[in-house]
Amino acid sequence: MSKPTLAPLHQALRKGFKSLENSQKVWRGALAECGPLMDSLGNLAEQFRALSNVQISNTPLRDFPDLEDRLRFKLLLATDTVLGKLNEKMSSLQSARDAISNQVSAVLQLYEQSTDSLDILTVTERSATTPSIADMLEWLQDAERHYRQQFLRRKTLLQMLRADNLSLLESAPKRWKSLESPSAEDCITDTLCKVSFFMESQ
Repeated sequence: MSKPTLAPLHQALRKGFKSLENSQKVWRGALAECGPLMDSLGNLAEQFRALSNVQISNTPLRDFPDLEDRLRFKLLLATDTVLGKLNEKMSSLQSARDAISNQVSAVLQLYEQSTDSLDILTVTERSATTPSIADMLEWLQDAERHYRQQFLRRKTLLQMLRADNLSLLESAPKRWKSLESPSAEDCITDTLCKVSFFMESQ
Protein backbone atom coordinates (compact mmCIF):
# COMPACT_ATOMS: atom_id res chain seq x y z
CA MET A 1 0.00 0.00 0.00
CA SER A 2 1.39 3.38 -0.96
CA LYS A 3 2.03 5.93 1.75
CA PRO A 4 -0.47 8.56 0.48
CA THR A 5 -3.32 6.03 0.90
CA LEU A 6 -2.40 5.75 4.60
CA ALA A 7 -2.60 9.50 5.07
CA PRO A 8 -6.38 9.71 5.76
CA LEU A 9 -6.18 6.91 8.33
CA HIS A 10 -3.16 8.48 10.03
CA GLN A 11 -4.99 11.81 10.05
CA ALA A 12 -8.05 10.20 11.66
CA LEU A 13 -5.83 8.52 14.27
CA ARG A 14 -4.21 11.87 15.09
CA LYS A 15 -7.67 13.40 15.55
CA GLY A 16 -8.61 10.46 17.76
CA PHE A 17 -5.60 10.96 20.04
CA LYS A 18 -6.12 14.73 20.11
CA SER A 19 -9.70 14.09 21.22
CA LEU A 20 -8.44 11.62 23.83
CA GLU A 21 -5.99 14.22 25.15
CA ASN A 22 -8.75 16.84 25.45
CA SER A 23 -11.22 14.37 26.95
CA GLN A 24 -8.72 13.27 29.58
CA LYS A 25 -8.26 16.91 30.69
CA VAL A 26 -12.01 17.53 30.86
CA TRP A 27 -12.54 14.23 32.69
CA ARG A 28 -9.82 14.88 35.26
CA GLY A 29 -11.04 18.43 35.87
CA ALA A 30 -14.65 17.34 36.42
CA LEU A 31 -13.61 14.44 38.67
CA ALA A 32 -11.42 16.75 40.77
CA GLU A 33 -14.48 18.95 41.37
CA CYS A 34 -16.64 15.92 42.28
CA GLY A 35 -14.41 14.89 45.22
CA PRO A 36 -15.28 17.83 47.54
CA LEU A 37 -18.97 17.55 46.57
CA MET A 38 -18.97 13.88 47.56
CA ASP A 39 -17.33 14.79 50.88
CA SER A 40 -20.10 17.37 51.39
CA LEU A 41 -22.70 14.66 50.90
CA GLY A 42 -21.01 12.54 53.55
CA ASN A 43 -20.97 15.49 55.96
CA LEU A 44 -24.65 16.22 55.35
CA ALA A 45 -25.49 12.57 56.01
CA GLU A 46 -23.64 12.80 59.34
CA GLN A 47 -25.66 15.91 60.24
CA PHE A 48 -28.88 14.09 59.34
CA ARG A 49 -27.81 11.20 61.55
CA ALA A 50 -26.94 13.53 64.46
CA LEU A 51 -30.29 15.30 64.12
CA SER A 52 -32.13 11.97 64.22
CA ASN A 53 -30.21 10.88 67.32
CA VAL A 54 -30.91 14.03 69.32
CA GLN A 55 -34.17 14.44 71.18
CA ILE A 56 -34.56 18.21 70.84
CA SER A 57 -37.51 18.07 73.22
CA ASN A 58 -35.06 17.02 75.95
CA THR A 59 -32.71 19.95 75.36
CA PRO A 60 -32.95 23.68 76.07
CA LEU A 61 -33.89 24.05 72.38
CA ARG A 62 -37.33 22.56 73.11
CA ASP A 63 -38.66 26.13 73.30
CA PHE A 64 -38.40 26.17 69.49
CA PRO A 65 -41.00 23.55 68.61
CA ASP A 66 -40.48 23.54 64.82
CA LEU A 67 -36.68 23.66 65.05
CA GLU A 68 -36.15 20.01 64.13
CA ASP A 69 -38.36 20.30 61.03
CA ARG A 70 -36.60 23.46 59.94
CA LEU A 71 -33.15 21.91 60.40
CA ARG A 72 -34.24 18.80 58.51
CA PHE A 73 -35.62 20.95 55.70
CA LYS A 74 -32.34 22.91 55.47
CA LEU A 75 -30.36 19.67 55.31
CA LEU A 76 -32.67 18.33 52.59
CA LEU A 77 -32.22 21.51 50.57
CA ALA A 78 -28.44 21.40 50.98
CA THR A 79 -28.37 17.73 49.93
CA ASP A 80 -30.47 18.44 46.83
CA THR A 81 -28.14 21.32 45.93
CA VAL A 82 -25.03 19.12 46.18
CA LEU A 83 -26.70 16.32 44.18
CA GLY A 84 -27.65 18.92 41.54
CA LYS A 85 -24.03 20.08 41.29
CA LEU A 86 -22.84 16.49 41.00
CA ASN A 87 -25.28 15.93 38.14
CA GLU A 88 -23.84 18.99 36.40
CA LYS A 89 -20.35 17.46 36.71
CA MET A 90 -21.75 14.24 35.24
CA SER A 91 -22.66 16.27 32.15
CA SER A 92 -18.98 17.21 31.77
CA LEU A 93 -17.96 13.57 32.22
CA GLN A 94 -20.57 12.56 29.65
CA SER A 95 -19.33 15.10 27.09
CA ALA A 96 -15.75 13.82 27.55
CA ARG A 97 -16.95 10.24 27.09
CA ASP A 98 -19.04 11.14 24.02
CA ALA A 99 -16.20 13.07 22.37
CA ILE A 100 -13.79 10.14 22.56
CA SER A 101 -16.52 7.59 21.63
CA ASN A 102 -17.48 9.55 18.51
CA GLN A 103 -13.87 9.99 17.45
CA VAL A 104 -13.00 6.31 17.96
CA SER A 105 -16.11 5.29 15.99
CA ALA A 106 -15.01 7.55 13.13
CA VAL A 107 -11.48 6.06 13.11
CA LEU A 108 -12.79 2.47 13.17
CA GLN A 109 -15.24 3.23 10.37
CA LEU A 110 -12.46 4.64 8.19
CA TYR A 111 -10.24 1.67 9.04
CA GLU A 112 -12.98 -0.79 8.05
CA GLN A 113 -13.49 1.04 4.77
CA SER A 114 -9.75 0.73 4.09
CA THR A 115 -9.30 -2.94 5.08
CA ASP A 116 -9.42 -4.16 1.46
CA SER A 117 -6.31 -2.16 0.64
CA LEU A 118 -4.51 -2.81 3.95
CA ASP A 119 -2.35 -5.86 4.36
CA ILE A 120 -1.22 -7.27 7.70
CA LEU A 121 2.30 -5.92 7.20
CA THR A 122 1.05 -2.36 6.75
CA VAL A 123 -1.24 -2.60 9.78
CA THR A 124 1.48 -3.95 12.07
CA GLU A 125 4.41 -1.94 10.74
CA ARG A 126 5.88 0.51 13.23
CA SER A 127 8.80 2.92 13.22
CA ALA A 128 10.76 4.86 15.86
CA THR A 129 8.26 7.73 15.68
CA THR A 130 5.06 6.02 14.50
CA PRO A 131 3.41 3.14 16.37
CA SER A 132 1.62 0.55 14.25
CA ILE A 133 -1.96 1.18 13.12
CA ALA A 134 -3.01 -1.98 14.99
CA ASP A 135 -1.48 -0.71 18.24
CA MET A 136 -3.01 2.74 17.90
CA LEU A 137 -6.48 1.36 17.18
CA GLU A 138 -6.22 -0.89 20.23
CA TRP A 139 -5.07 1.99 22.47
CA LEU A 140 -7.96 4.19 21.38
CA GLN A 141 -10.49 1.41 21.94
CA ASP A 142 -9.05 0.66 25.40
CA ALA A 143 -9.33 4.33 26.38
CA GLU A 144 -12.87 4.59 25.02
CA ARG A 145 -13.91 1.46 26.96
CA HIS A 146 -12.37 2.85 30.15
CA TYR A 147 -14.31 6.13 29.99
CA ARG A 148 -17.53 4.40 28.98
CA GLN A 149 -17.36 1.98 31.94
CA GLN A 150 -16.26 4.69 34.38
CA PHE A 151 -19.11 6.96 33.35
CA LEU A 152 -21.68 4.16 33.69
CA ARG A 153 -20.48 3.15 37.17
CA ARG A 154 -20.44 6.72 38.46
CA LYS A 155 -23.83 7.51 36.94
CA THR A 156 -25.30 4.34 38.51
CA LEU A 157 -23.97 5.34 41.94
CA LEU A 158 -25.34 8.88 41.67
CA GLN A 159 -28.77 7.64 40.60
CA MET A 160 -28.98 5.59 43.81
CA LEU A 161 -28.32 8.57 46.07
CA ARG A 162 -31.33 10.15 47.75
CA ALA A 163 -31.66 12.49 50.70
CA ASP A 164 -33.87 9.96 52.48
CA ASN A 165 -31.32 7.13 52.27
CA LEU A 166 -28.80 8.00 54.97
CA SER A 167 -26.62 4.90 54.83
CA LEU A 168 -26.10 5.31 51.08
CA LEU A 169 -25.27 9.00 51.48
CA GLU A 170 -22.79 8.20 54.24
CA SER A 171 -20.98 5.60 52.17
CA ALA A 172 -21.11 7.64 48.93
CA PRO A 173 -17.67 9.34 49.27
CA LYS A 174 -15.89 6.00 49.82
CA ARG A 175 -17.84 4.26 47.08
CA TRP A 176 -17.11 7.09 44.65
CA LYS A 177 -13.41 6.95 45.50
CA SER A 178 -13.36 3.16 45.09
CA LEU A 179 -14.37 3.64 41.44
CA GLU A 180 -11.07 5.36 40.67
CA SER A 181 -8.84 3.49 38.26
CA PRO A 182 -5.38 5.09 38.44
CA SER A 183 -3.73 2.29 36.45
CA ALA A 184 -6.10 2.86 33.51
CA GLU A 185 -5.52 6.63 33.68
CA ASP A 186 -1.74 6.07 33.80
CA CYS A 187 -2.10 3.79 30.80
CA ILE A 188 -3.86 6.54 28.84
CA THR A 189 -1.16 9.06 29.80
CA ASP A 190 1.44 6.53 28.71
CA THR A 191 -0.38 6.04 25.40
CA LEU A 192 -0.39 9.80 24.76
CA CYS A 193 3.38 9.79 25.35
CA LYS A 194 3.84 6.92 22.89
CA VAL A 195 2.00 8.82 20.15
CA SER A 196 3.50 12.26 20.84
CA PHE A 197 5.98 12.12 17.92
CA PHE A 198 3.30 10.67 15.64
CA MET A 199 0.95 13.52 16.62
CA GLU A 200 3.54 16.14 15.66
CA SER A 201 4.56 14.50 12.36
CA GLN A 202 2.04 15.90 9.95
